[in-house]
Amino acid sequence: MSDSNQPRQADSGTAERHFVEAGSPADVCVVIVTYQSNDDIDAIIDDLRLEARDLRLRIVVADNNSPDGTLERVRTHPDVIAVDTGGNLGYAGGINVATEFAEPCETLLILNPDLRLEPGAVGEMLVTLRADQRIGAVLPKIFRPDHTVYPSIRFEPSVSGLLGDAVFGSAIWLGRPTALSEFDYRAHSYDDAHDVDWATGAAVLIRSSVAREVGPWNESFFLYSEEIDYFRRIRDSGHLIRYQPRSAVVHTLGGSGTSPVLADLLAVNRVRYLELHHGRLYSAAGRASVALSEALRSYDRDHRRRLGIVLRRQRWAQLPTADIPKTAESIAVDRDRGTVIVPAYNESAVIERTLMPLSRAAVDGVIELIVVCNGCTDDTAARARKIPGAQVIELTTGSKTLALNAGDELATSWPRVYLDADIEITQRAVLDILDRLRRGDILAARPEFRYGTDDAGPIVRSYYRARSRMPVHRDALWWAGVYALTEEGHARFGRFPDVTGDDKFVDTQFAPDEKTVVSTDPSIWTTPTNTRGLIKVLGRHQRGNAELAEHNPESARPTGRTTALAVLASVRGPRTAVDALAYLVVATLSRYKAGRGETTWERDDTSRRRR
Repeated sequence: MSDSNQPRQADSGTAERHFVEAGSPADVCVVIVTYQSNDDIDAIIDDLRLEARDLRLRIVVADNNSPDGTLERVRTHPDVIAVDTGGNLGYAGGINVATEFAEPCETLLILNPDLRLEPGAVGEMLVTLRADQRIGAVLPKIFRPDHTVYPSIRFEPSVSGLLGDAVFGSAIWLGRPTALSEFDYRAHSYDDAHDVDWATGAAVLIRSSVAREVGPWNESFFLYSEEIDYFRRIRDSGHLIRYQPRSAVVHTLGGSGTSPVLADLLAVNRVRYLELHHGRLYSAAGRASVALSEALRSYDRDHRRRLGIVLRRQRWAQLPTADIPKTAESIAVDRDRGTVIVPAYNESAVIERTLMPLSRAAVDGVIELIVVCNGCTDDTAARARKIPGAQVIELTTGSKTLALNAGDELATSWPRVYLDADIEITQRAVLDILDRLRRGDILAARPEFRYGTDDAGPIVRSYYRARSRMPVHRDALWWAGVYALTEEGHARFGRFPDVTGDDKFVDTQFAPDEKTVVSTDPSIWTTPTNTRGLIKVLGRHQRGNAELAEHNPESARPTGRTTALAVLASVRGPRTAVDALAYLVVATLSRYKAGRGETTWERDDTSRRRR
């Protein structure tokens, strides 16, 4: 066995071993749920590249809102599908999100990110699974970092096992009868392949047909006991769970770790599992056994606290639970709700962030998701193609309006949402806009929106606070970075004209009663971070206004004086006065530079940093 503390050495062909892309058949879809796994994820991906020598592997990483840059690290691997779960959904929740992107595949391999794979580990599990159709899942041998065998095999939880572990723990009388422990401490159990009740969920290969039959992992277990429940359901479905020591992994113990609070959750989830699968009396006896374990160790403060939690059910609600994003929702069965067209020019840094929330709806046929890369010189198209459900076309010319028209030519359904590639938007917002237009009483719409100024300097923040208070921006279709049209509304102009401000052009086509702002999750338009970037953005807008006036002279109206009055009218105190001053100074400076020909159509890239 190799030294697990050293990375496996890739041979000269590793760089060419790409993973299978979304939508293509795979022998194994590897699902990795991460949380604060920045230090581990590269190593396991490198190990999987070696496993991909003889297997078709697809890799899906579901990140539970890691604050350490894990998701950004994953995205440096262009052939890995990176999924932002939007919150900390727990292990089961993360697996369920990731498996939505797994098919088509023969098997699912669930891996912890802090594992290292011994050579051939994945292949050995797959060979075992293929050898016997009765086998629903295969488990490898797990080693600790010091190369000692980790006792990963477990017995189905029972009152007698809980009592034995409560009295004897993990260090006394290891040779006790198996009925007196949940753990299989017998050394010979780890030498040969055999069927087991269950084992730690750090690594498990599951037949895809069995996964579909068993259904999703139980998300009521945020952490711990979710694998016990899942393996029980595999056994209840009539399938075997096979331990295969010829497949080996090393648990480096570099994951999200443990804590007294998580240990509290582990104890409580033992009780919850018994209550889920057994009657009241049996569950009460199991709870008493868990309490006994803590009481026998109550000389330790953490165990005393844990005893109180086990005995007082009302305290269970204080334990960690899934941080489900506010906008998470299941998609209604109604299909073909409309089309989303995303023009993209060198948006490599943000395209996945924009598209991923819409992927599930696209895969399910609820929407068409069309990405038109126009004149890109980066890997925007390649990153967009990684998103399941996205249709990607490439144009050689860098023109947004050309991209919009090309998207229209490919699209087959109405209404249509036109979404800038650097806008953050939720699935709910898109579906709410489409459903609002499908009612037929209006022709155009957009969602509510807000400016993303988290990384912006004080002047930029003041400018956009002042802008947000101006009534003229509240009902217009522009500035949100997204708008939608019915087929009848689109017929007002037929094809998008060659103007920079397409959203402002569209806004001029409709009377106030023909368009609306839908009350839903706001789109987020990330602002420049500094004044120089803001001047670039305003210069582009002024160019767009000039083009629009040339295209339609009737729409050209002097706006400087009107805007200044609107800004001054928004002043309600010292802070709003400072914001108004910042707005007027920046606006005046940008107009001055535009008048002298000092502004160009150079875009701001400070708002397009990877996050």
